[in-house]
Amino acid sequence: MAKTPTSKKTPTKGSSGRPAGLFTWIAIALVVVVVATLVIIKVTSGNSSNGTGVFQPTDAATAAQVTGVPAATFDNVAINSPVAPISPPIPLKGQPSFTTTTSAGTLPTVFYLGAEYCPYCAAERWPLIVALGRFGTFSNLGDMESSTQPGEPYPGTPTFTFVKSTYTSKYLVFRSIEQYTNVPDASTNFYTTLQNPSKEELANFKKYDTSKWIPNITSNQNYSIPYLTIDNKYIVSGSSYTPATLASLTRSQIAQGLSDPTSPVTDAIVATANYLSAAICVATKDQPTNVCTSTGVMAAKKAMGIK
Repeated sequence: MAKTPTSKKTPTKGSSGRPAGLFTWIAIALVVVVVATLVIIKVTSGNSSNGTGVFQPTDAATAAQVTGVPAATFDNVAINSPVAPISPPIPLKGQPSFTTTTSAGTLPTVFYLGAEYCPYCAAERWPLIVALGRFGTFSNLGDMESSTQPGEPYPGTPTFTFVKSTYTSKYLVFRSIEQYTNVPDASTNFYTTLQNPSKEELANFKKYDTSKWIPNITSNQNYSIPYLTIDNKYIVSGSSYTPATLASLTRSQIAQGLSDPTSPVTDAIVATANYLSAAICVATKDQPTNVCTSTGVMAAKKAMGIK
């Protein structure tokens, strides 16, 4: 299940994990509905885990494969994903930019909020890392699998964690929160708290991850993860494609396949990454040019109505 974040003073009600493109997925019988309960989580901090409580750095070869997908693969896939339908980012109109002031100036911000136990977050991290690899450089990504606890959908989905990672770019700032591990906490009957969003980040999440801004959901589905804002110009709420796409594959198999545009798994990840790249290009004012004018990104821009 996907649990909404909490603040120190005001815990918020849990909501179900939500894939994006909900009604499309219902039509192809791929949605699992999970009801979360109201719990109060003690604010703590801790280390990342892959089910053991020990941080495991991603090996250099895998990190390079995920952050360095060939340009030809992006262009050959474009936005085509016939096996696993993709939901593109949702546009926000007339909203203030989400920026971060750095030593290099004020830059547009990509903000992600998720949790390590969450399979929808597990699926969405793949294209997010792939897309951000076109605009900057990651270091210290960690290996992660979604929870394998009884009742969790898509258990053990292979993925990464951002908890100790850093990201460097001259075009944007990437901010991430992994609020819970995938390790159960017996004292709360939920998962162990890992990181908490700042007041600014929590306010952004609670404003935009709602039925006011997200089409075809009800208020009962507000505050689901993963959540992503791209400079408040586009948001993603839920995974853009079903985590079932990654079933029965290892992290290495998925990463190694990202150079193969004929793979249905690669199609889902790279098509989503092209959509995310197109949204990021709006925030960066089409920089870098070689990314923002590439065939794959231009196809995504056309589909999203970006001029």
